[in-house]
Amino acid sequence: MIELYAWPTPNGHKVSIMLEECGLPYRVIPVDITRGDQFTPEFLRISPNSRMPAIVDSDGEEDESVSVFESGAILVYLAEKTGSFLPREGPARYDVLQWLMFPMANLGPILGQAHYFRGYAEEKIPYAIDRFTNEAGRLYNVMEGRLGAVEYLAGDYSIADMACWPWVRLHRYHGQPFEEFPNVKRWFAMIAARRAVERDMGTL
Repeated sequence: MIELYAWPTPNGHKVSIMLEECGLPYRVIPVDITRGDQFTPEFLRISPNSRMPAIVDSDGEEDESVSVFESGAILVYLAEKTGSFLPREGPARYDVLQWLMFPMANLGPILGQAHYFRGYAEEKIPYAIDRFTNEAGRLYNVMEGRLGAVEYLAGDYSIADMACWPWVRLHRYHGQPFEEFPNVKRWFAMIAARRAVERDMGTL
């Protein structure tokens, strides 16, 4: 059984979508970031950076319990555990990994800042709003170009798509209307229609 420490945010949904796709048994342990649960000593032992999600897999290799933090690392762990959504070798594997790094290093951090400065910051700072909205638009255009050439980000559906989809789900909060990104809109709708994704939206 996998214990998923998470809250319903894009980073949390990345992992729960993968768990649903793979059909692995899991239970969610809520980490209420609005109450500061991420800073409790118990959670810090699993995720020393005080960020969710994290997992504890009681059925790790050689029956040893394994804990993993950072959503990208968790997705790779689950893909390798199940042999799903990440090729084992060759160029196709690195296609997935490079597009997995795209949301880790770019999409997530920038869209998170756009969301914050556009919607949550107590002080509206025009420079910050413009900077992160414009950079969000640039990243949506990167995806738009890529998805004009392939069906999914790495060709076949993979953990790279699972890592990006929950962020793109909030596109309105980033100031990025789908009408400007028809390829992203098509990709988004295909993933939204997957049964695992539908189940996840009702679970986490």
